[in-house]
Amino acid sequence: MSTGEVLDRPELHEGLLAPWERQRLDRIRVPGRRDDVLAARLLVRFCIARFTGLPLDAAGPEQFCAECGQHGHGRPRLSRYPGLGVSLSHADGLVAAAIGPGPVGVDVEPTTRRPGPLPVLRRLLPETEVDQALTAPDPDAELLRLWVRGEARFKAGGREGLRLAEWTDRDRRAVVAVAGTTPRVAARF
Repeated sequence: MSTGEVLDRPELHEGLLAPWERQRLDRIRVPGRRDDVLAARLLVRFCIARFTGLPLDAAGPEQFCAECGQHGHGRPRLSRYPGLGVSLSHADGLVAAAIGPGPVGVDVEPTTRRPGPLPVLRRLLPETEVDQALTAPDPDAELLRLWVRGEARFKAGGREGLRLAEWTDRDRRAVVAVAGTTPRVAARF
């Protein structure tokens, strides 16, 4: 969805954020980026609340970085619901969030974005898939879809056996992918 669609909902407001989230938000100096981060954090709360039945003000995910052992960044998680995965994404006026059983990952990108340099894509994505994308009628669009799918899988932990749902939202000019152990998208905002 668009950042504006989330921020226009009166029940979703900055006051729902935890103090550490507001501190992170206050450090963002680019207004559009700040709005995207805020909207993504609010949308993930909305999804968590709908999925778990928690009130919005109690539906915030924690973040913990296993590499440095610090809270406030890293993969989002729900310690109250250890069997649920949660993920969020934001990019240039677009936001997405996902929650579900097991590991979950979501990514959203504007359809106008062009993927990174080919050597980087070849290093980060399966080379055979990159080669196939290069032969598509619109290689840039296919590489972008490949990137979004790869990001969603990565956010879900990159495990074998993940299923993928992917779509292009033409109204919002967005490419979205969700990876997880369940093959479907249960609800959209």
